Amino acid sequence: MELEGITKRFPGVVANKDIGFKVRSGTVHALVGENGAGKSTLMKILYGVQRPDEGSIRVDGREVHLHSPSDAIAAGIGMVFQHFQLADNFTVLENVVLGAEKLHGIGESARARIREISDAYGLDIDPDALVADLGVGARQRIEILKVLYRNARVIILDEPTAVLVPQEVEELFDNLRGLKAEGLTVLFISHKLDEVLSVADSITVIRRGTTIDTVDPKSVNARQLAELMVGSELPTPQTEESTVTDRVVLRTEDLVLSGGSDSRNILDGISLTIHAGEVLGIAGVEGNGQAELVEVIMGMREPTSGLVFLGDTDISDWHVREIREAGVAYIPEDRHRHALLLEAPLWENRILGHQTEEPNAKGALINAAGAKADTERIIKEYDVRTPSIHVKAASLSGGNQQKLIIGREMSHEPKVLVAAHPTRGVDVGAQAGIWDIMRQARRDGLAVLLISADLEELIGLSDSIHVILRGRLTGTFDPDTVSAEDLGAAMTGAASASETATHPAPDAPQIGDATPSPRSPDATDGTDDAPSKDSEEGR
Repeated sequence: MELEGITKRFPGVVANKDIGFKVRSGTVHALVGENGAGKSTLMKILYGVQRPDEGSIRVDGREVHLHSPSDAIAAGIGMVFQHFQLADNFTVLENVVLGAEKLHGIGESARARIREISDAYGLDIDPDALVADLGVGARQRIEILKVLYRNARVIILDEPTAVLVPQEVEELFDNLRGLKAEGLTVLFISHKLDEVLSVADSITVIRRGTTIDTVDPKSVNARQLAELMVGSELPTPQTEESTVTDRVVLRTEDLVLSGGSDSRNILDGISLTIHAGEVLGIAGVEGNGQAELVEVIMGMREPTSGLVFLGDTDISDWHVREIREAGVAYIPEDRHRHALLLEAPLWENRILGHQTEEPNAKGALINAAGAKADTERIIKEYDVRTPSIHVKAASLSGGNQQKLIIGREMSHEPKVLVAAHPTRGVDVGAQAGIWDIMRQARRDGLAVLLISADLEELIGLSDSIHVILRGRLTGTFDPDTVSAEDLGAAMTGAASASETATHPAPDAPQIGDATPSPRSPDATDGTDDAPSKDSEEGR
């Protein structure tokens, strides 16, 4: 594949400007860059969702004109999105053939083709398995199988490791090596630079909508790659002293939440204690109860039994508004569903969840002037990149949406911050800024409950880490001694919690060797943002 002079403009924004690079056949080619760098727009162009204003795309030396995803598929280009496009109540076969029934029908011929692809590329997929019964790693392999079934020769993977544990990441990379060996080409977008360096044959860096360089991964380390992305030298990491106090701020006592599909409790006896100045991390494969735990704490679900205390006050039956007004800040896992009104301007989004508090309210009325002025402050203080407080939230990239949410939540002097995947899909600068905010808040005595799929983030920021598996807490780990591999084993049940927790890992990752650790005040790591699907670029 060869791109030359790709340019795409939106009102007031040049998303891509004269982008050009070549992707060699049978290689893994990585694409990295900051929030708003233009990666998302470029991927949409390659998959036919957007049309470039200028430039050309050639596949196998032949220029192609991609007006729709159907055109991209016909040209041999397939895309695996970060958020899987699968129907849980369908089998693998039904998901794979959906929309491609003309290729091999919907019966034995399709089943045989799925098995053939699965065996050829080591995907280990049963065509008759129900998707609802499969784990995250298997679902991702189904998505790859879907594009291979449609005869793709170039596969675009958008943040493919975002929800995988280390063992699943290695399985994915083995699959990618198998694809390469068969002559297929992979375009790999990721915010985890160590993984990019591990799997890529070439890396293209995009900054502010244009191509900066294409480098050999053998010639750079993660820190140098991050500096290429941001265009400046990164600060040197420093060590951080513990700030944990004896004062209990948030406590859950034997929380139970029934209603699991297999008659198993969604939450089963969850007891946690978070002190002032402490970051308590929760590690788990998605779907093991961590989302429901957050919803119970925030008053969005009522527990079947058990208690939640804020200080010495039982808040188990409080409404969301009461919990928020009592000083619990919330960064939701799904910012579009629970944190933003995408079609509303930024200043109105600043009010959400705090509509009864200053400066958003004056008596019983909304104080629009106060909210607007404070939105200007948040934009400046938290480096939210936007032309105006009056633009719609949908026009911001995902990372800038996240910074707006965090600025809003930290503006009311909270006692507790419940942070679910706070840096998912954000770039190197935004991630470093969020880590700095959390570290400063901890120093100021904030209690933080951190749920994250990024194990190095958990290890880097947490004072202690609990693993949740099938709704139960199965082990507590010291972030100074545990490795990501140990956590991954405990998360999947591959190792008993007691075995992992009582044997410190001698080779715990030293992130600072390549990029600064999030445990360091000036730390940063290379990330790659996937801008909002509802962003100005996406429209």
